[in-house]
Amino acid sequence: MTDLKIIGSEEWCVFENLGIPAIKARVDSGAKTSSIQATNIKIIMKGTQEWVKFEVSPLQENRSIAIPCQARLVDRRMVKSSSGISEERLVVRTPITMGEDTFEVELTLANRDTMEFRMLLGREAINDRYIVNSAVNYQIQDFDDAAITKMYAPYFKEKSGLKIALLASNPNLYSNKRIIEAAEARGHEIVFLNVEHAYMKLDARSPEIRYRGGNILNAFDAVIPRIKPSVTFYGCALIRQFDNLGVYCQNSAEAITQSRDKLFASQLFSKNDIHIPITGFAKSPMDTKDLIKMVNGAPLIIKLLESTQGKGVVLAETNKAAESVINAFKSVNTNILVQEFIKEANGQDIRCFVVNGKVVASMQRQAEKGEFRANIHQGGKASIIKITSEERKLAQKAAKVLNLAVAGVDIIRSNKGPLLLEVNSSPGLEGIENATGKDIANEMIVAIEKKLRFSI
Repeated sequence: MTDLKIIGSEEWCVFENLGIPAIKARVDSGAKTSSIQATNIKIIMKGTQEWVKFEVSPLQENRSIAIPCQARLVDRRMVKSSSGISEERLVVRTPITMGEDTFEVELTLANRDTMEFRMLLGREAINDRYIVNSAVNYQIQDFDDAAITKMYAPYFKEKSGLKIALLASNPNLYSNKRIIEAAEARGHEIVFLNVEHAYMKLDARSPEIRYRGGNILNAFDAVIPRIKPSVTFYGCALIRQFDNLGVYCQNSAEAITQSRDKLFASQLFSKNDIHIPITGFAKSPMDTKDLIKMVNGAPLIIKLLESTQGKGVVLAETNKAAESVINAFKSVNTNILVQEFIKEANGQDIRCFVVNGKVVASMQRQAEKGEFRANIHQGGKASIIKITSEERKLAQKAAKVLNLAVAGVDIIRSNKGPLLLEVNSSPGLEGIENATGKDIANEMIVAIEKKLRFSI
């Protein structure tokens, strides 16, 4: 026992055979088998042996680095996740190096994208080798930021000629950080521009966009707009100005404006034979009763035209309640839509992420108990889902009708088939990347490269 080395609750591990220079692991003596984050898992045959090809993103703070790995398949096991759901996981065996020690370890391949650590070191690897002191970290070996940057330098591409602007409001949002990370990982220069810090000069001879301090913004190849609803008008004016200067804008001002106008968007969908829940709109309170009847009565949904992330959306369970809410909104001159309630959806909807006409990821969102809104911002839970070809076509058509290169398309399953709820021109990445394990930020950057016929 005295020969056992002390390790902390967090340790760095090296997998030379897998090509992983360093990965931070949480030491967990409560777990029997160690596990590692893995995506794009495929079983292949090498002679008579089953092997597994998979990708590991070893750095929690940079998911754009994906290392292709191969290892022999040694087992398939049913593992219960932290949420209590049992699932089959593939098990591989490979050498692990911790400091001066190298030994074989079994790893289950798991989607750990939502976890703080990309690896978990279980007790099978620890037994007869180490004693855990949970009060300390990195007792075997430690790597500082400079060492990690040097190790992973080959996975970053050199700077290229593309200069991209991310036009948004908050650089610390998950989606914005991911887009910046993905652009840099592909060798591009990307600059965060706060919508409200930019201003423009309108002139036929020399139109300009300037930034706080007077810097002229004239060197961008592309702009990624992530405009929050409260600055739609000004943000779209800036996007039009960038377009006038010959800069490619991933979503145009017109497309964003159309998607933000729920009434206009609904009219476009109806015109293009895209099925939506029956929707009503009226100006006068005199028509409230017939408006309710028109959408098949209560329960029904009442939506503010300017709502987003599930805010400003009300479920009225009786006709009387619906009348009260509708008339209250109208009394303060607020524009609303009234929409039939799809009871059979059971608080579920589907978010499809569309990039350049292709559905790159889909997730199902389940509303909290007692809540009808499935939005992640309203406490909805996300999980990966396989959509039908009909749902895929609906998502692609909805994005195309609004002319959005990047869109979050929300669909609901009904007895009448899939119905379109709405289309978001600045869809968030956190929920869908975590639910699916897909690098959607990278897809957005690749789409810009294709549009500009840029190759790396």
